[in-house]
Amino acid sequence: MHISQENPPDVANQLKQPISIIIVNHNAGSILSRCIATTLPQAQQIIIIDNASSDSSLKELESHFPLENHLQIIRLKHNVGFAAGCNTGLKAATQPYILFLNPDCILNEGSLQRMAQVLESDANTGMAGGYLVNPDGSEQGGGRRAIPTPWRAFVRAFGLYRLEKYWPQLFFDFHLNKQPLPQTPIEVEAISGALMLVRRQAINDVGLWDEQYFLHCEDLDWCMRFKQKNWKIVFVPDAPAVHFQGTCSRSRPFFVAWHKHKGMLRFYRKFFRQQYPITLMGLITLSVWFRFAVTVLHYSARNCYQMLKFKHG
Repeated sequence: MHISQENPPDVANQLKQPISIIIVNHNAGSILSRCIATTLPQAQQIIIIDNASSDSSLKELESHFPLENHLQIIRLKHNVGFAAGCNTGLKAATQPYILFLNPDCILNEGSLQRMAQVLESDANTGMAGGYLVNPDGSEQGGGRRAIPTPWRAFVRAFGLYRLEKYWPQLFFDFHLNKQPLPQTPIEVEAISGALMLVRRQAINDVGLWDEQYFLHCEDLDWCMRFKQKNWKIVFVPDAPAVHFQGTCSRSRPFFVAWHKHKGMLRFYRKFFRQQYPITLMGLITLSVWFRFAVTVLHYSARNCYQMLKFKHG
């Protein structure tokens, strides 16, 4: 990687944060190289866990950074899922702080340093998340959120969050991106696994990612367990990153939808089964699978429309 004359190699290394970045890749395409280009100047170690990609993402990466000794690629023979990929990366990580970063995230300059400052400022903070924005600059849902309890999920699914302005305690929307952006870092219940800086000491206390999740909800699971162990989770509004959401999953919508809804059920059963009546948990299960059926119908209709449009185009 080219380093400017103002920052010779020894100085550039000093500017890197004591952070291991773990990126789980599966067919991210050329954006993976863009992601790495923004992270290399900011961290001591970058680990790519490749979940058996079949595209050119790794080939492009190696051609862009052929001699980069801060970059390590671990190729897996089959797709083990996001949580298992993160755990594989943790085994190779050497730094006291770990950043879990999606390959379709582009870090702003200085964002990682800011997140590290927040972690270092309070020994009780175990996890920090940055300000996730869409390519158009709008804030992305999920970067700061409350835990989606069964009731909150019901409110969200049926649009009852629109009543929040009248009864804020009852009809609370767990996505917080509609609220004004805070001026300083604030404690939240959950952040997104797309951009998650974690203290190694906290990981040792809480435990690894739950590999029973293949895709989706594993970050919520970890946030729940961090809170159970009394580790603070902080949202950092002045640490932005652009997230091109869905880059790795767009080509397999049915596969992603299946694992997303399966993960939702595991999350609810794991953390709320003892708190809610069996009847209500049964209704939640039916609601999740109904939502999955609607999602499948939506994708199927869209595919049929695109095929007909192409045929008659």
